[in-house]
Formats: sequence, C-alpha cells, structure tokens
Amino acid sequence: MENRDRAVEPGVRLQVYVARAGAASRRAAEEIIAAGRVSVNGATVRERGSRVFPGDAVLLDGKPLRPERRRVYLALNKPPGYICSSDDPQGRPLALDLLPGTRELLYGVGRLDFLSCGLILFTNDGEFAAKLGHPASGVEKEYIVEATGHVPDEVILAFERGITIEGEHYRARSVNRIGSRCVRVVLVEGKNREIRRVFSHFRLHPMRLRRVRVGPVRLGGLPEGESRRLTDAEVAALLEGRNRRPTAADSGAEPTRPGSRPRFQERGTPGDAGSGPPFHGSKPGASGLRSRDFVPRTAKKPKKELTW
Repeated sequence: MENRDRAVEPGVRLQVYVARAGAASRRAAEEIIAAGRVSVNGATVRERGSRVFPGDAVLLDGKPLRPERRRVYLALNKPPGYICSSDDPQGRPLALDLLPGTRELLYGVGRLDFLSCGLILFTNDGEFAAKLGHPASGVEKEYIVEATGHVPDEVILAFERGITIEGEHYRARSVNRIGSRCVRVVLVEGKNREIRRVFSHFRLHPMRLRRVRVGPVRLGGLPEGESRRLTDAEVAALLEGRNRRPTAADSGAEPTRPGSRPRFQERGTPGDAGSGPPFHGSKPGASGLRSRDFVPRTAKKPKKELTW
C-alpha cells in the first residue's frame, strides 16, 4: 500500500528538500548528500536522484531538516577581510556574522573573495540561489576595479573579446574606462577570481575590487558592514533575469508626482541607492553618513538606463 501511494505521489528530490530547508543551495546540497551527511528514515543516502515523501524523517549531520516557510533575502555591503563561506578553518572573520540575527540558516549567493568588498546577497532559498548562480540566468554582476597602475586599452579589449589563461576562458560582458587606473567591469558567469586572474595576466593587480550591482540590485548608499532586505520587486526581477532597477510600477508603489516633497538620495552613481530598509548590526570599519553626503532629489521624468 505504501509503495502504491508513493507511485501516485512522487515526492521531491532529496537535494531540493535540503535546499528548501535552508541548509544549502541546491548545488551544494548535492555535494552534502554525496558526502553521506544526509539520512532518510535512519538510512544514509548518497544518490542524487533519491526522493523524499511526506512523513519521511530527514537528518543532516544527525539534526532534523524541515523546509522553511519564510524566505529571507538580504543584501550585504561586505568589507574587505571577510570570508563569505559559513565557516573558515583559518578562523578569519565571516560575512555571516555581520548579518542581523535570524532563526533561518542563511548562505551567500555567488562569490566575493576575502580581499574584495561590496554587494553580496544572502538567502535561505536554495532554488533562488541555484537560479542566480547559473550562467543561463543572465544576471549581471558589476564591479569597480582600481588597479595599481594604468590599465591599457589592450587589457580592456582582450577582456571584452575573451581571453584564455591557463586553459580557462574569461570574457566580460563589458569593460568601460572610468579613469587611468579604474574601470567598470560587468560579468555574467563570474568564474572564481576572474577579474584578478585577468588583471594579473597583464601584470596588473587590483588595489580595490568592489561589486556595486547584482542584476537590478545596487549597492547604493548602504554603509560598509550593513545589510538590508531585498524588496519583492527586486526578488522578482532577479528570478526573471532582469538587470534593470525595478520601477514603482514593478513594485506596485505609487510613483512620485511632480511638485511633491523632495526626497533625498546619496551622492554617487545615478540610481544607485538601495531601496530596502537597512539593518544596523555590528559593523567593524563602517562609517556613518554625513549631511553633506546627501543632495535633494526632485521628481522628474525618468531617464533611460545606461547600458554599459
């Protein structure tokens, strides 16, 4: 009887169940299962195609796993000198420790290495993380790179056209010069330490590498070491692979009318202000905002977004 019921109701794949429980992204869940850390009804399971049915007891490292109902999506302005993984054998500071305390188990979406800083997303939604991490999503990652010396035009052209280094092919969606030693780089796939490897190939070394955008989500005026929740419109835009910033129409909010009271926006990249409420936690090295960092913003006709 039990087998007949299971044939009618196929259940869910074990890696999906682990991801929905907030233990890891779907890809990481597959590695956890293969390592023999997951058991179902008392039996260790290593096969990726295994399925879980209602009533099954699923344990990870001996602790019960249950799908989380509340989905959490956070944007953090990571300072340099923090690791984005859930633990570090060397005991270096974890970016997770900068996030506000939640009962959900959060993990980072994508990479941002120890020395790099800027925008990184955290969530307990494994399917969301898996979709954003796949190159087919088309979600862009934008970086401001300051090198130790002048960045020649040949570096920009080579990165845009594609370059193979030690058997690995790297190609940026776009590279634009900001100054003699500073460029704006937009990636889609974002391979491990891609920008640093390309720059080092040309005997250049990024003195500062800061991510300022993931898809439609911008770093904006979020202080270093602080985080904020993503808006529903931002989450929807990321899932749809849209790279433009959500408008008032996307979120259902009433647009600003001409003649309304001026709002304020941090001085910086146009349209780069964060849109969700910030969290205030422990922020080593974070600096406060000053009155002169703000300029009035009056309602005006929206401009077309620049494509880099």
